[in-house]
Amino acid sequence: MGTPWDELTLTFSRTSMFPFFDIAHYVVSVMALKQQPGAAAVAWQNPLSSWFTAMLHCFGGGILSCILLAEPPLRFLTNHTHILLASSIWYIIFFCPCDLVSQGYSYLPVQLLAAGMKEVTRTWKIVGGVTHANSYYKNGWLVMIAIGWARGAGGSIITTFEQLVKGDWKPKGDEWLKMSHTAKITLLGSVMFTFQHTDHLGISKHNLMFLYTIFLVTIKVTMMITKSPLVPLAPLEDILSRMLFGWQQQIPSCEKKTETRPASNGPCSSASEAPVDAADDAKKKYAKKTE
Repeated sequence: MGTPWDELTLTFSRTSMFPFFDIAHYVVSVMALKQQPGAAAVAWQNPLSSWFTAMLHCFGGGILSCILLAEPPLRFLTNHTHILLASSIWYIIFFCPCDLVSQGYSYLPVQLLAAGMKEVTRTWKIVGGVTHANSYYKNGWLVMIAIGWARGAGGSIITTFEQLVKGDWKPKGDEWLKMSHTAKITLLGSVMFTFQHTDHLGISKHNLMFLYTIFLVTIKVTMMITKSPLVPLAPLEDILSRMLFGWQQQIPSCEKKTETRPASNGPCSSASEAPVDAADDAKKKYAKKTE
């Protein structure tokens, strides 16, 4: 008989994401698309393009992981239930009379609930990606980390291709060039679940899933309530940067010190040059006298 904690975490790890958590994920993803400038006008002018973009936002992580594993990237289309569910949410959000869905989503409690449920699905996607990659490459932890990260945060990366096709791509917003806090936390989670899967991390899978999900939801809700760009990994990044790359910053400072040393010896050099000038003047005077 397990402890109440183990029963709680084990029950949580067996929770099905369909349909409620998946609905929250689709709602948050499509609402993020609609809030982009000009997205509503595109939906009215070219509904097919808007629908395809919405599917990239909803299933981008699965598409990217399929590309990395050389699988058919359109395999997500075979899951008709999820496609119909995501398409229905896209249609209701963009074409609902009086924009009632967007007005209801504008309330903060609704946003907090939907965002928290979406973070729960992120954990399940990371675990699924790590397990799926292990079936191809046994204990290939680099591949497992990459696929888990792609499943969990690939939506923001795969949509860069869509922006590039539409001509809206900007280098400053590229997820590869400037990772968001979500991508960083997802990468950390992928590393932890990979180490747990390969028995390098002494914690059970269901306990890690529960603790990591609580961490994700807490960070997301705190950021939305405070409306501040909270970066939980910033202290760790700063410490690692100083440990691994801090010595490179000391080299230019040493070079500057060596360059400023001759300038600091200026008064001494001028003082040493003064007797030489006096000796030359004396020699010239003596030459004039001899003439």
